[in-house]
Amino acid sequence: MRRMRACGNDERGAVAVFVALILVVLLGFAALAVDAGMLYSERAQVQNGSDAAALAVAQKCAASTSDPNCSSTPQIAKDLANKNSIDGRGNISAVNLDLTNRKVTVTAGSQQAGGSPNSVSLVFARALGISTADVLASSTVQWGSPLTGTTPFPLTFSICQVQGQVGGVPQLLQAHGSGANPSCNYGPSGAAVEGGFGWTVQNPGSCGGYIDLSVNEGSSAPGNSVPNNCASTLQKWAASINAGQDVIVLLPIFNAVTGTGSGAIYHLVSFAAFKVIGWKFTGNSSLPDTFRNASPYVSSALSCNGNCRGIIGTFVKYVSLADGYTLGPVNAYGATIVRLTK
Repeated sequence: MRRMRACGNDERGAVAVFVALILVVLLGFAALAVDAGMLYSERAQVQNGSDAAALAVAQKCAASTSDPNCSSTPQIAKDLANKNSIDGRGNISAVNLDLTNRKVTVTAGSQQAGGSPNSVSLVFARALGISTADVLASSTVQWGSPLTGTTPFPLTFSICQVQGQVGGVPQLLQAHGSGANPSCNYGPSGAAVEGGFGWTVQNPGSCGGYIDLSVNEGSSAPGNSVPNNCASTLQKWAASINAGQDVIVLLPIFNAVTGTGSGAIYHLVSFAAFKVIGWKFTGNSSLPDTFRNASPYVSSALSCNGNCRGIIGTFVKYVSLADGYTLGPVNAYGATIVRLTK
């Protein structure tokens, strides 16, 4: 009997050890499920915060390098890190601003109440000797003026129409004729070139066309009529304008023209940002008349009536998040783009 009781005591000890091992395994699974899930959520919040902060700082720098938030200690970065955190606590660990290469890198982390910067407290993992974990994320954004890309509309302007006009008053840019921008005429009848006024060649199936400023040449499409496949683009513009929304497009500008008609070549030098408020073009029956001079915000002095053909708007300073453009140094013609690169 003593031997049997001894064996029984041994079995109870073995069960206790087994239960202890099982508890360790269960705690490990709990740590994996609860703590890992919490860390995943924290990292997502921190990444959103660093992305938003880097984009915001880059936008400020793209607009003006003298902006107080275009610095290595921008308040806007801290504000956005907090706004992207569920508990309202975000930590900006570092802001590396490189104005020469037009780039900013923001490193953000978690910031728990009473805890160390960039770390979060774990719950179940403490039983395994792991009490905290670092949560950091980094985002890099570059800015610059566009060098290559597809324009949303196949139209180009003369540089003399843009110089000194960025941020100025609205103007009517006529296609041709006696009223068309007399100081910017390159061809007969007030047109940019003989047989056309500024249409560029489109990509197949697209309203706009690909522009590469490194080549410095853009081909001409003759006539003053809106291309047929641009009707839907103008209708969207009109709907946005009538809803009180800005329509700002990036369009190429040229400083010289050679040739005539479809053989003409525009010497392209930059992109400009143009805020469209109205237009009038001919030769497109699919574009309702109500959209040809669509905006109720066009004054009578700028209205394009009778034989007038042209587009109405303002050259503006505009920072865009548009994709599809390669970037270069910031120029004086208003159009800059910021892009998340890392």
